[in-house]
Formats: sequence, structure tokens, C-alpha cells
Amino acid sequence: MLLLFCVLFGYIYIYIFRIRKKLQFLLVYYSSGGLLAYADSNTNGAKSISVQCQNETQKKKVVVLGTGWASTSFLKDLDISSYDVQVVSPRNYFAFTPLLPSVTCGTVEARSIVEPVRNIIKKRNGEIKFWEAECLKIDPENKKVLCRSNIDENLAGSNEFCLDFDYLVIAIGAQVNTFDTPGVLEHCLFLKEVEDAQRIRRTVIDCFEKAVLPELTEEERKTNLHFVIVGGGPTGVEFAAELHDFIHEDLVKIYPSVKDLVSITLIQSGDHILNTFDERISSFAEQKFQRDGIEVLTGHRVMSVSQRMINMKTRSKGEDISIPHGMVVWSTGVGTRPVVKDFMEQIGQGNRRVLATDEWLKVKGLDDIYALGDCATVDQKKIMASSFNSFMFTSILILQEDISAIFKAADKDNSGTLTIEEFIDVVEDVVIRYPQVELHLKSKHLFEVTDLLKDVDGSDREEIDIEGFKLALSHVDKQTKSLPATAQVAVQQGAYLSMCFNKREKCKSEPEGPRKFRSGGRHEFRPFRYRHLGQFAPLGGEQAAAELPGDWVSMGRSTQWLWYSIYASKQVSWRTRFLVIGDWGRRFIFGRDSSRI
Repeated sequence: MLLLFCVLFGYIYIYIFRIRKKLQFLLVYYSSGGLLAYADSNTNGAKSISVQCQNETQKKKVVVLGTGWASTSFLKDLDISSYDVQVVSPRNYFAFTPLLPSVTCGTVEARSIVEPVRNIIKKRNGEIKFWEAECLKIDPENKKVLCRSNIDENLAGSNEFCLDFDYLVIAIGAQVNTFDTPGVLEHCLFLKEVEDAQRIRRTVIDCFEKAVLPELTEEERKTNLHFVIVGGGPTGVEFAAELHDFIHEDLVKIYPSVKDLVSITLIQSGDHILNTFDERISSFAEQKFQRDGIEVLTGHRVMSVSQRMINMKTRSKGEDISIPHGMVVWSTGVGTRPVVKDFMEQIGQGNRRVLATDEWLKVKGLDDIYALGDCATVDQKKIMASSFNSFMFTSILILQEDISAIFKAADKDNSGTLTIEEFIDVVEDVVIRYPQVELHLKSKHLFEVTDLLKDVDGSDREEIDIEGFKLALSHVDKQTKSLPATAQVAVQQGAYLSMCFNKREKCKSEPEGPRKFRSGGRHEFRPFRYRHLGQFAPLGGEQAAAELPGDWVSMGRSTQWLWYSIYASKQVSWRTRFLVIGDWGRRFIFGRDSSRI
């Protein structure tokens, strides 16, 4: 086994070395060409210098808040020759957050999943400025952001400063949502940042060290070794699986006197864990946890948390239950950060739970401010809107301006009816502007958009009036869904927004977006469209579950190896990729480290 691993590791190293050589060769090749082109273009030196100075003064200032998935994806593809880019974040690194549960148990080291921001922007020839500071306030009217550095105040200089912007990209993520549950902030640990994972790792070791001290009763030892996870989503489930493996593969060998006293409980308010996954995966995960001895309490809502007890209420019977704990990890979703809440109050979104943007990721009501990732949600435009008629006590559908505008744009001969040919002329713009139309077709197993215009018997109609048109689209908006707060969404949003910035000048004269049905003309860009590429759920014991496009569900050991390959390939740099693979190999050979560091 050791020999096989060494050979495999050698092949990986050789492969990485060869790839880097090829990349270096390409960089030298293109750099040389660039230098030659530059030398050739500077025959008229004075003219080039003046043009360059003029371009510098004309550069728009782009301020990016955050160094997470969305902002890193945005910066990676942005053509910075056209913009003066400044990045502000309280942490000077990017973290590969999907591997945080692995950091809690030493499967992967914390430094293996982080990449310094300055290493990332260094690859852009230093044209991006970075400030390690926290954004305190956004002033949309004056286009300024107030920032404060968290670096030691004993150092010389002021910690607060203000930045002007022409364009602002808000990508500061979200904070843990406690739902105002008493005692959570004081007595629970979270799993949102790298520091959280390191704190959990130290606490797990502390629980075992405390449990083996002399003169403790067996009940006290059991309490110290009862680990509770609140939240049955992907993060909570993955942490429960990692903790189980850490305890039973490593810690029980060095703490044999208490190996029979350890217990893990996973609490979920819903009926099933992993309820955003396919039902087959939820069932598989629950059965595996039952075999592993992890207690899963579904239909239980946490009411309060104290230093040694966690109090719950069962949804079915309404009974109050209290159980002792040694450590509680709270993983129940995300909430809005204070600076975003303050910004929402300023722009009239104070009654919303999260910052709303349009389909172009622009904050609603503002022209030059964009929001990406967990701190915002795309407020998808609807074709129809429902309202309540208080006199008739019935729910009726109110026609919005868009649907009548679509009908009018398609009805070129002003006959008051649409032929199939007339509808086909605008159908591409309809699908682009309203992605829920395509989702509705898939849910009804329809192949063409024109199938919506068929009669109740499924026969083609030669013409359709506006009432029939309304009826055909009346169920489309049921497919409108909010995007999940995942790294996958944030990455796609960052890449999309950088593409829009890169093509801004071109698309002003040559718009590529769908028609503006009400005002005429076209939108500059196509709306953002999220493409779901699948999701993984590691379940411990070298087993994982995956839900991939095409309704493909995979579970077992082979899926775990697929998880390894995907997560290794998605690392932000070759350095972190090499470190993560090395950590996995070290764990296979030597086990996990149990020192309290």
C-alpha cells in the first residue's frame, strides 16, 4: 500500500512539474510577443506616452469589497487595463471554504486551503491595489465607502480611510444566522471562517483532555464527550461525518479509557437532513449515520443553549427536551452583515432579509453598484403577478406590463392574435429574459416553447389571443426560485460580472441582450443565468454522495474519489492543490494530528 501510494504521489508530482513547465513556456512565448509588439508600437514615443497618460486619467475606479469566491472570480477575469481596481477586505487571503469541515479535524491543514490575496493580484502585474480593512459604511449618493483597518492601533497612522468609486462591487459574504436563539452567540461554535475551524479543532481536543482527568464521574465524562451539531445541511452533515472519522480512526486510539463514552448528535428542524438534495441521498445519509452511531434528531427545533445544556422542542408533539453537551456547532444558514443591513436601509430595502439585485447583478434602484455571492439575491423578474381581490375573496392574476408588451411586440400586424410564426420571432428573447419559462418546460416535459400555445388536447392552434396567451404563461412563474448561497453560484456571478465589465464599451454600441419589450431597443448584456453543476455530500468512511446534472445520483466509495479529484482541481493555485493532496496522503499514512495547535 505504501509503495503504491509513493508511486501515485510521484506521478502526481511529475504531472504538476510538466504542467508548470508548459505554462512557463507559454508565458515566455506570449510575453516575448507582447514585448516585440510593444517595441514596434512605440516608434512614436511622445505620442504613445501622451495617449497612455490620457488613458490613465480616464480609467474608472472599481472598488471591490471582499476576497471570497465571488470577488476572486471577478478579479481573475477582469480586464484591469481599463479600470483602476482597489480591493478591501478584513482578511488578506482567499479560503477554499468547502474544505473547512476537513480543517476542523486535521484531515487538511488550515494553511493548505488559503491563498494570500497579494499572491493572486501579483499575477496581474500589481495593477490591483489591496487594503486589509473592514468596510464600515457605504455611501451610494456620494459614491464613497468608509473603511477601518483592524491592524494594531499602536502602529503609526490612522486606521480609518475613505475610498471613492465609479463602480462598486459588494461581495462581502454573509454571517451566521442564529435566528435570535438565546445563548447561541455565547455558547456555540460556528463553521464559517478558517478561524472557526481552528477553534473547533482545539475544542474537540479539549473535550477529550478534560474527559480523561481523574476524579470525574462517568456522567461528567459523557457530557464532555457529547458533540452536538445543529443544522442538517451540507456543512453540518459533512462536519458530523468528519468528526466521527476523527474520533473513531484516531482519537479513540490515544484516549482508550473513554472510547465508549463518545456520542454525536445531529439536530435538524426539518423532516430530513440534506433536504436540498435528492431524496435518495437524504435517505442514504440518514441510514449511514444510523449505522455509524450518529444520532439524527429530525423535527426538533432548538429553543435555547446554555453552558452545559441545549433545549429543544419537538415539532410533532410539542414536547420540551434538554440534553447535556460538551460542544455545540451551530450551522443553520446565513444572515446579512451589519454594513449590508445599513446599506439596505439607505436604499429602501430595509424590509428585505437580503440585498436584492436585478438579473444583471446590479443593486435594484442603483446604476453603478453591484452585489454578488451570499450577501445578495437575484430578484428574478416575473411574467405574471398574483394579488388578492378582497371583494371576490378569490386569487386573481394581474397582467403586468411585460406580458402585454411581449404580445404587442409579437403581433406585428396588429391583428389582436398571435400566430405560431409571430411568437417564434420573439421566443428567444422571452426565454433569455425569463429563465423560468425554460424551467417550466422541463418540469412539464415539453420540448419547445411553442408547446405552451397548444390547446388543452395538445393540438397546435393557428392563432391565440391575449387571454389565451396569459393562460399559457400563467403557471410559468411557479418555477421562479432563489439561488442557493453556495460557492458555485458566487463563482459564476463573479465570472459573469467581469465579462460584462470587459465588454461594457462594445455592448453600448452593439447590445447583445434581449429585447426591451416596453421601451424598445435591447439590453446591453444578457441576464445572468446560473448553471447548476452538481453538489457533493461527503458522509465519512471514504463514502460520499453526489447529485450531478441530468438527474444523476451517485453514492459510495467511488463518489468519494470523484470528490477528491474535483476538489483538488478546483483549488485556486498549484501551491494549494499540492498542499491539499499532500495532506490527504499524510492522513492515509500517518492519521490525523491530535495536538492542540
